[in-house]
Amino acid sequence: MSKKNTNIFTFKNILKWLLSIIAVLVGIFLFIFVYYAFSAPTVSQENLQSGGSSSIVDSTGKQIASLGDNKRNYVTIDKVPQQMEDAVVSIEDKNFYNEPLGIDPVRIAKSAFNNVTKGTLQGGSTLTQQLVKLTVFSTETKDQTFKRKMQEAWLAMRVSQKFSKQQILEFYMNKVYLNNGIYGVETGAKYYYGKNLKQLSLAQMALLAGLPNAPSNYDPYTHPEAAKNRRDLVIRAMYNNNKITKSQAEEAINTPISSGLQPYKKVSNSNNTKRIIADPYIKEAITEVKKKGFDPYRDNLKITVNMDYAAQKRLYNIVNTSNYVSFPDSKLQVGASVVNPNNGKVVAMIGGRNLGDVQFGLNRAVQTGRSNGSTMKPLLDYAPAIENLNWSTYHQLEDTEYTYAGTDIQLKDWDEQYEGQMSMRKALVNSRNIPAVRTLSAVGLSNAKQFVKKLGINIKENGLSVGIGGNISSLQGASAYSAFSNGGTYYKPYYVSKIETADGITHTYNKSGTTAMKDSTAYMITDMLKGVPSTYATYANISGLHQAGKTGTTNYSSESIAANSALSGTAKDSWYNGYTKNYSISVWTGYDSPNEKGISSTYQSVAGKIYKAEMSYLAENTNSNPNWKKPSSVVSRRIVNDGSTDPVVLKPGSSQSYTKELFVKGHAPASSYKESDYSSSSASKSSSNEVTSNNQSSSSSESSDSDNDTSDQTETETGTGSDSDDQTNSDTNTTDNNNTSSDSSNSSDTNTGTSSNSNNTNSTNTGNSDNSTNSNTNTGDTSNNNSSNTNTGSDTNTDSGSSSGDSNGGSTTNSGATTNGSSTDSSSAQ
Repeated sequence: MSKKNTNIFTFKNILKWLLSIIAVLVGIFLFIFVYYAFSAPTVSQENLQSGGSSSIVDSTGKQIASLGDNKRNYVTIDKVPQQMEDAVVSIEDKNFYNEPLGIDPVRIAKSAFNNVTKGTLQGGSTLTQQLVKLTVFSTETKDQTFKRKMQEAWLAMRVSQKFSKQQILEFYMNKVYLNNGIYGVETGAKYYYGKNLKQLSLAQMALLAGLPNAPSNYDPYTHPEAAKNRRDLVIRAMYNNNKITKSQAEEAINTPISSGLQPYKKVSNSNNTKRIIADPYIKEAITEVKKKGFDPYRDNLKITVNMDYAAQKRLYNIVNTSNYVSFPDSKLQVGASVVNPNNGKVVAMIGGRNLGDVQFGLNRAVQTGRSNGSTMKPLLDYAPAIENLNWSTYHQLEDTEYTYAGTDIQLKDWDEQYEGQMSMRKALVNSRNIPAVRTLSAVGLSNAKQFVKKLGINIKENGLSVGIGGNISSLQGASAYSAFSNGGTYYKPYYVSKIETADGITHTYNKSGTTAMKDSTAYMITDMLKGVPSTYATYANISGLHQAGKTGTTNYSSESIAANSALSGTAKDSWYNGYTKNYSISVWTGYDSPNEKGISSTYQSVAGKIYKAEMSYLAENTNSNPNWKKPSSVVSRRIVNDGSTDPVVLKPGSSQSYTKELFVKGHAPASSYKESDYSSSSASKSSSNEVTSNNQSSSSSESSDSDNDTSDQTETETGTGSDSDDQTNSDTNTTDNNNTSSDSSNSSDTNTGTSSNSNNTNSTNTGNSDNSTNSNTNTGDTSNNNSSNTNTGSDTNTDSGSSSGDSNGGSTTNSGATTNGSSTDSSSAQ
């Protein structure tokens, strides 16, 4: 009796199991395929024929631009030369006419093998699948999922069932992006060669056929060698596909890539007013979108940006009309950035004036080739001193003769005067150069560089003159000052908040901030900078608004003036950085050819006035005017205003003049007095800030600020008002204001300084004199401006630039540096 074979591992059984497994896998695949197919986006003839444009909307959802919407000349397939068809099919999908389902199983299999071995999901797409991708899908790498591939194949099959091969080819050839804002082969023929498609040579058609694969990489204007290599690849594909003869191929390959190529021209924004107004912003947003892996010209995206279009429009009108600010001529340029300090969102941006309908031109808001003058001082000098050395706002500094170590280069201010000992508050508000550089020296340049690096600024210069001006952009300035506004957190600025792809995938973006400084540092800097608009640069003052700011100006070196005497008394760059708790704005003004013409003293206040016009609009429409509250890490003291190096706390009932100053907790002079210990009478009596200077600065703002938060409020603060006041600076703090008025009295009171102040109205400053000049008009501005002149100073060797190495030679910035200092700054002072 034979034994029955019970071995289950027979060939027949193994085959059965394999077939069963394959059947199950196929079933699972089909189930998944059908499941994904039902959730695939719809495709219609309308969107197949439409251009491959993406829409850009502002933060409220209003459309401000459509990329490529009206840059296309649609051509029907009967008007397309056969060689153009052959070129496209040969390089993109040589089996196109033999794919009844719109997919190529062999290519898909090869692609699947590569996907498994290389870990990607790219490749295997037919021309029909590419059309589907251009119509409803994103090209972003992370969106190329298995689900997307399945949906792409399904839609390609649907398209192949509904449309003929000629129709599909027509849709594709009109949808492809050819760089420079150009869509479709007919439009490309006119843009690149100034001809109709039928008039092009074989070599020219091959170039157009090769561009869609990587439009920017194969641009014949910017990458002629790569463009030729790609064109020749198309020609060889046509030959291998038996569409042209060998002699035709050789002739076309030997044709120079520049043959028949039209001179490069930028595509205008036509009559799209919104696009013109928002163009510099859109340029940066598109760059950001590309960095995220998308192609906004091919992916049919809906891009939501952080722009407040109303604020953008107002900023555009401010710099392009004479309704808000007077400009000396049409050539003075502007670069301005508005940032939300609480999240890093770029709210508005202007890249220049009188740009017409040029698309994607120079964006001066992000250029880093001009010195920021004294707007650098809070960032690189004084904030690090508070952060690392625990300096108080009263810390005494010397404005005395100074020579850069190891050189014979003497640093000066615009007025070529020395004001002697003064507090850090006065030095910052009055923008004195020598105290700033001495502060940077005390901090250490390497420590200061590390500090600003946390604010998104990389300092390359090695000389101390960078403490009064270095090369940064207005966007960097607005973002760095934002950290002062929000209490010490740095947010990297960004433009795009959301990207929605045609197939319904939504990507949202935001920035998490990083701690850049202690809250005590941010608050104390803000407290001092509140004195700038209220008492120094009063042309930037906005009555009643809690704000802080800093002026900056760079002047010319003696060498530049020797080469062009017309530059004497003018500034190379003029800045104003200002902020509230809701917005941070940085404005640069200057000429694109600075060695030909500079900014006269009369117009060095333009940057501050642009700030004022835009910030006033934002404040009116925000319905919010919060003041800064003094953190527990900061201590306020009434300090006797006697110029002593060590601060002496005012005794209650004393008739001595005093200044209200801030200290890092744990580093304040001992005091057993409470604010309530100072009677109102004595307070008013004694309150007078330091002669003018502090005054200004001071306090008031300061105090008031703090006040915001604390009992200090009562204090009318010192003479602060006084000064400014005059100007009506009420500005900012209401408390201040009052002060102001009271000021006067105060002034009376207290002290000379005060009085002086009073007088001055001008401005507080001891320097009064100088200031005064300043005062006038536009305030400090001018004065400084005036200052400017001088340049000499600038020249000043200060040129320091040299010292700094800077050098950029003076160049622009440099100069700044250059002058750096000195002069420069001087202006900076402004």
